[in-house]
Amino acid sequence: MTAQARIFGTVISTYTRVVEIACEEAGISHETVPTAARSPENRHPFGKIPVVEIDGLELIESVAIANYIDNAHNGGALQPVAAAARAISDKWVAIANNYLFPMFENGLVMPWIMHRYAGFPLDRERIERSLPDISRALGFVEAALSEKGAWTANGFCMADVFLYPVMRGLQMTPQGEMGIAQCDHISRWMADCELRPSIAATRWESEP
Repeated sequence: MTAQARIFGTVISTYTRVVEIACEEAGISHETVPTAARSPENRHPFGKIPVVEIDGLELIESVAIANYIDNAHNGGALQPVAAAARAISDKWVAIANNYLFPMFENGLVMPWIMHRYAGFPLDRERIERSLPDISRALGFVEAALSEKGAWTANGFCMADVFLYPVMRGLQMTPQGEMGIAQCDHISRWMADCELRPSIAATRWESEP
């Protein structure tokens, strides 16, 4: 029986896309059921998304979900075998989740989403406050990529699955697009990711 995943989350969510990419990499069919984080339909005990049904399991937390899909249906192909390479990939997954995502989301992505799609005035003060930290974060990633490729040295891996949607969300803001354009290594890495079928298949409808 072919595995199927039902993904409950918002369709423009970074982490919904992470799970969709993991499914595409594993070659399993998936359905995204639009579910707002703070809604009665969301079964996550702490109001987060996504929640995923697969193989008779109900899973939460994107790292656990993506690792399960990769281990159960993709032979662990996204997780390097060598201990050092695995540690590097895990490090960058953690950096994406714990530092880059909240910084980018709170400082730039959400202000633009609230402005573009909900009609709120653009919070320019919030954006301006965020820009120095975002610039430093991009510089950190750019420097790491310039030194032996960082997580990319061992091929497409779980770090790419998490980092690409985080960076793409940032890139879809005017300031983020400008910042990434100034980073040659990040720009090349993103262009390479966009050639991967799993990335192309999970494009957000709002992507230009």
